Amino acid sequence: MRHFRSFALAAALAFAAAPAFAQQFKVGDLVIEQPWTRATPKGASVAAGYLTIRNNGTSPDKLLGGSADFAETVQIHEMSNANGVMKMRRIDGLEIPAKGGVTLKPNGVHLMFQGLKRPLVAGQTVKATLTFEHAGSAPVEFKIGGMGAMKPAGDSMGGMKM
Repeated sequence: MRHFRSFALAAALAFAAAPAFAQQFKVGDLVIEQPWTRATPKGASVAAGYLTIRNNGTSPDKLLGGSADFAETVQIHEMSNANGVMKMRRIDGLEIPAKGGVTLKPNGVHLMFQGLKRPLVAGQTVKATLTFEHAGSAPVEFKIGGMGAMKPAGDSMGGMKM
């Protein structure tokens, strides 16, 4: 019995210390998972946002953009490497296939928060609303990681994979 109590206590402590990856927001058939962004230095005018969107429905949908209380605009951007030169361009929408999903991540497709109204501080959260062609609007909360982070804070597995 004594060993069982020790094991139960250790398991409870490990569970309490484990990072929470269950941050989800739902709208229609879409599930938005683990939205995050990076801290910005004072005076920065842009930041990027990352997340995974899963479509549990039988019809595709499309992420069109969004809005945020901390930025003037929210756009969808895509990074590409052309002959060793990284390029970024705005895209009008991002298709989310039926019974599939997409992951927005560093050095790939991401949200671009432009015209920041204040610095983003690591450990805090910021609110935004994503707009979808069919599902409508989805309020989400982005956790703010450290400057230069390449994955969500506490994600030791290398981020979400699709």
